[in-house]
Amino acid sequence: MLDGKKIVVVMPAYNAESTLEKTYIEIPKDIVDEILLVDDKSHDKTVHKAKELGIATYLHDENMGYGANQKTCYKLAIERGADIVVMLHPDYQYPARLIPAMAGLLVSGVFDIALGSRILGGMALKGGMPLYKYVANRALTLFENVVMGQKISEYHTGYRAFKREVLLNLPIIENSDDFVFDNEMLAQSIYFGYSIGEVTSPTNYNKEASSISFARSIVYGFGILWTCLRFILQRCGLAKFGIFDRNGRKIMDFNADFLDRLNRKKEHAIL
Repeated sequence: MLDGKKIVVVMPAYNAESTLEKTYIEIPKDIVDEILLVDDKSHDKTVHKAKELGIATYLHDENMGYGANQKTCYKLAIERGADIVVMLHPDYQYPARLIPAMAGLLVSGVFDIALGSRILGGMALKGGMPLYKYVANRALTLFENVVMGQKISEYHTGYRAFKREVLLNLPIIENSDDFVFDNEMLAQSIYFGYSIGEVTSPTNYNKEASSISFARSIVYGFGILWTCLRFILQRCGLAKFGIFDRNGRKIMDFNADFLDRLNRKKEHAIL
């Protein structure tokens, strides 16, 4: 715990066998109360490695997508009583040693969400981020800041921490099951008035780190533009969208389509 708050680290995993142990070892166990891993039908031995390390592991019987994986992660963390949930990719791209700093921003009571930014401190290119991804990251972030009236350094980091109330109140079941989920979640957070802080985070673009292809990056980029358009239309009262609906489906709505789909696909707990 940190200042009496239960901290749960969630790891959405897909083919992370070779990097999981390195990531796990660096997690500061003195403040982290629980670690959960959700495997999205990996083709390697991620689940076997997680069991070896003693990580509480949950398995999707079918590949459901990065966004769907996070939905499962957050649902499980909330059910286990988490006050703060830190999402850490198990591909060793982000430093687990920054978890105290991420959680500290939220425990302080100043912020509701914390992001580990690869842009602050000029860490992205030094850490091996491909130039085309860096340029796209900067361009899309600038556009999103203009549209949403923010000054966030990076919208596209996968290193995030959330207060319990954020995860309970955002209609994240309305979001995509794919990679644009991350961006939709930040847009929702801004729309509903949650405060966002950032921590400088080095990155490690090693050959084993997960990364989407150029073609998928293009699709992701258009998904971000669509999110921004919906944000503008909703804020201007010109249209309504489920992702910005206060009454939209939330993570603990047990009758949600997503949870029905989980039941059909037989989510398993591996003890």
